[in-house]
Amino acid sequence: MIPYKTAAALVPSLAPLQATQAEVFDRIASDVVLSSSLWANVALAGFSILLFVAMGRSLQSERAKLIWVATLLVPLVSIASYVGLVSGLTVGVLTMPPGHPLAGQEVLQPWGRYLTWTLSTPMILLALGLLAGTDRAKLFTAVTMDVGMCVTGLAAALVTSSYLLRWVFFVISCAFFVAVLYVLLVEWPADAQAAGTSEIFGTLRNLTVVLWLGYPILWALGVEGFALLDVGVTSWGYSALDILAKYVFAFLLLRWVAANERSVGGADPLGGTTTMADD
Repeated sequence: MIPYKTAAALVPSLAPLQATQAEVFDRIASDVVLSSSLWANVALAGFSILLFVAMGRSLQSERAKLIWVATLLVPLVSIASYVGLVSGLTVGVLTMPPGHPLAGQEVLQPWGRYLTWTLSTPMILLALGLLAGTDRAKLFTAVTMDVGMCVTGLAAALVTSSYLLRWVFFVISCAFFVAVLYVLLVEWPADAQAAGTSEIFGTLRNLTVVLWLGYPILWALGVEGFALLDVGVTSWGYSALDILAKYVFAFLLLRWVAANERSVGGADPLGGTTTMADD
């Protein structure tokens, strides 16, 4: 049992953390550009959840249901994450290292975005892989490389000891991204062709690749990299990419799956074609 004085002494130690979170919350709320970029995603994620539930509730095949659940998880993760950002829970205040264009200045860092991407982008890849009818090995490769990309991207955003090391982590993250692109552009198209979903897969793959390329570009231009864009503009850039790469992507995918469930249900969820038993 902790003595009374010891327990009481712990209370003041918690105060700075709470005060810091409250101060971050106030800073976000006072920045119209920054706060609007976050609330827009909260609203659209909430709407997407309701829409996707309605779109997928009548699906019957296992493969279609798996795609639906993976797709539905994207806005579910996003709404939780963006509420965390709005509250200041997953936003830090970092002092930029020497060599950075904002060296010595305190900058808001919404690191919770990387948590969102670590949990939501694997669901996007899972849905695409299921659509393509790929095998487990290729799916595992894409998902693990994606998680590596997000985690090292977070490291690049949080390092304050060295500006050079921020870029080292950025390059490592991009290397993981190249592996993801290889799977999307080289491995999965043949699987989708065999599964009979090549047309919709090609559309969604191209949408994903183009939009995902925007994230490292925005990182380099934003406050994390060369600081050519301020925090609010950078945040809106990420939010716009999230809206298109998550909610628009998911809507297009679910609309096609709902209208073509017979084609989707004709293959094993993770590669191969099912064989109907003889009557």
